[in-house]
Amino acid sequence: MKRLHTGVTGLDDIIEGGYPIGRALLILGTTGSGKTILGISFIHQACSEGRKSMIIATEELPEDIIIQSESVGKPLENVYKNGTLLIDKVYEERTMYAQELQDLGLEGIDKLQTNIIGLLERIPVDIECLLIDNLGVFTLNMSPNEFRGQFDSLIIGLTKRNITAMIIMDLSADSRTESIASYSVYGVLRTLIKDNPFTGARERLLEILKIRNTKISLDPIRFDITSKGIELTKK
Repeated sequence: MKRLHTGVTGLDDIIEGGYPIGRALLILGTTGSGKTILGISFIHQACSEGRKSMIIATEELPEDIIIQSESVGKPLENVYKNGTLLIDKVYEERTMYAQELQDLGLEGIDKLQTNIIGLLERIPVDIECLLIDNLGVFTLNMSPNEFRGQFDSLIIGLTKRNITAMIIMDLSADSRTESIASYSVYGVLRTLIKDNPFTGARERLLEILKIRNTKISLDPIRFDITSKGIELTKK
């Protein structure tokens, strides 16, 4: 199976060369644990290889993503300007729709928060790599059964188009949907923050829970977020 470099030094070696091309991976994590930086590293690497890429941003403005990418040494501004990278403004659309409902004195469920399948229509035909950050916003008004049906359809659609996708979901959303997303994707990675019982210091960890057809270790990987991006640290 062909692999795509992760954009994280040392991680390729741990997962047999990188992320499987044409498959979807789920990134789980708490706030501040590094899941978005992991996603940015993936997109930065894809763009550096000339792969047409896209970010579906549900919680940030494009300019904030660009600023964040600069701060971790994975700049996206140039590839965004030259069209190698597209950033879909779902976050802005969500806020505008909510404001329209308020102005009209109406109550209703945000149509952009209940239509996971509709994301496929937003992805141009030439996209090779995709980051969705954060899919959790779509789960607020969904039953686990409805989420499973829509999420499965999304994954199948991406796979048929041979898109290498990284889908980020916060742990609260994963719990709300009974962790069923993990069964549909090709791989699952989880970022977390824990207290080291020996040093008392807080540290970030990356767990590789599964990647099909890949030999993986279940040992958590310590990492830091620096001005050069994610840097794996020794045990």
